[in-house]
Amino acid sequence: MYKNTNPLVSIVTAAVGAGSAAYISVSQGQSVLTGLGITIMATAIALVVDKLCYR
Repeated sequence: MYKNTNPLVSIVTAAVGAGSAAYISVSQGQSVLTGLGITIMATAIALVVDKLCYR
């Protein structure tokens, strides 16, 4: 699929994707801390999946 060896690229890619979903939820009235929590958890899960499935 893709050959990414730099973990920083994985972190930024996952955070941007999760952050866009959190941005929409915050703009709809959800708490900023909840949106930040969503971003952090989704990024962590994406990194675990990337490490287990693609490395």
